[in-house]
Amino acid sequence: MSQQSPRHRIGDAARLSGVPAATIRYYEKEGLLSSQTRAHNRYRLYSDAEVHRLRFVRLCRAMDMSLGEVRALLQIDARGAHVEGADHAACQTLDEHLEHVRTRLAELQVLEHELQALRGRCDGTGGQCHVIEALHQRADAEPLEPGAGLATGKRHV
Repeated sequence: MSQQSPRHRIGDAARLSGVPAATIRYYEKEGLLSSQTRAHNRYRLYSDAEVHRLRFVRLCRAMDMSLGEVRALLQIDARGAHVEGADHAACQTLDEHLEHVRTRLAELQVLEHELQALRGRCDGTGGQCHVIEALHQRADAEPLEPGAGLATGKRHV
């Protein structure tokens, strides 16, 4: 992708890329996007290539890739697809992400079963739903170990 002179202010880059301006600034801070050229009025300016890079990052993030995974793919891309091993490195990054997704899916299935069991406590008989009671019973049953959670082994605070 050829580098044109920067011409899009951050609002335009956000609109063209689908990435909010605050997120663009964050990506710049995190090194996913280089520090931008500034106009005489200090507005950030982005080229078409940089808007394309923002779209690339947005698509990766939409696939739930971490910033580290996106960074790895951007580094592979910067070295060039023609470099020996680049395709393998990209595939390895995707394989690692797939493993993460598969693990998360398994965790979500366990969570789904736990939620269904909890929902089963509300059987519609007697005008009572025992969900809150069941949650209190579970909370009293035994304290969670640090970092433990329901199905995922993670505590959501």
